[in-house]
Amino acid sequence: MENIAVLGAGSWGTALALVLADNGHRVRLWGHRAEQINEINEKRTNEKYLPGVRLPDAIIGYEDLCAALDGVAIVVLAVPTKAIRAVLADVRACLAEPITVVAVSKGIEPGTHKRVSEMVAEEMGEWLEDVVVLSGPSHAEEVVLRHPTTVAVSSPNMEAARRIQDIFMNHQYFRVYTNQDLIGVEVGGALKNIIALAAGISDGLGYGDNAKAALITRGLVEIARLGCALGANPLTFAGLTGVGDLIVTCTSVHSRNWRAGYMLGQGKKLDDVLEGMGMVVEGVRTTKAAYELANKLGVKMPITEALYEVLFAGKDPKEAVDSLMARGKKEEMDDLKNIFAEQE
Repeated sequence: MENIAVLGAGSWGTALALVLADNGHRVRLWGHRAEQINEINEKRTNEKYLPGVRLPDAIIGYEDLCAALDGVAIVVLAVPTKAIRAVLADVRACLAEPITVVAVSKGIEPGTHKRVSEMVAEEMGEWLEDVVVLSGPSHAEEVVLRHPTTVAVSSPNMEAARRIQDIFMNHQYFRVYTNQDLIGVEVGGALKNIIALAAGISDGLGYGDNAKAALITRGLVEIARLGCALGANPLTFAGLTGVGDLIVTCTSVHSRNWRAGYMLGQGKKLDDVLEGMGMVVEGVRTTKAAYELANKLGVKMPITEALYEVLFAGKDPKEAVDSLMARGKKEEMDDLKNIFAEQE
């Protein structure tokens, strides 16, 4: 039994807190809104993010960050990527000993192009014992119903990854694999949100399964291109944090990225979509970062480029689809041959 702090009382942080509580751990769930923390402690619910779900008594809500971290060696970081640096600066000020950070947010930082684990390492410095990334096809709405879910963990220190695997593994509904390819695990988890936005736009435009299957398949190629350029193992993208996460995020109504894309495809403006979502849409920020990084590395990512133009240059979604379809002829397997040739 461990004392574990989960930072971020949104849907994913709350779902992981439930898994940890089911596994017998004492969980401190931190959030910055007093009314939400009071609801968790008094009513055992978090209705804004997970309506109708009763939380185990082993989950205690905290508004005071230092109190939540007191005596804790493992911290699950479940805040949006744009808030990671600010939250970790506050975390450092509370610590007496280094901690292990389990990063469960998915994204790439615009400007720096850092992955989440790199941001954590930079911000924590000497206060970081280990960083472990947890990723995979895992909608919070299904995890809290205890439906079968599989994820993967990775770390620069695989002993730490195996420790976190043991802590999260639940043999009834939450299966955890290890994966030594940290770069691939993080890139797959981040970039699938881009393709999910595009899939939502396709559905919003009224296109069918053919179009979405094409987006998922060719989107996976783009993810692998950029991931391998950064040093990932191409086989990772055939696993849980690659095609697995891509499928669930592109096809499920639980996916906030798909829902945001769907509204864009129906003609709504980006600002209005984001305001109406009530939750962070990580794919928007990641599209900007991936577009910048692809240009920097000379990696071709036509779906990402088209989505960037829709999100940040005001291009009509229908025109973006037309431009993708009008590109020159290619041999499908060339991309895969080139990806694997670069690994030899």
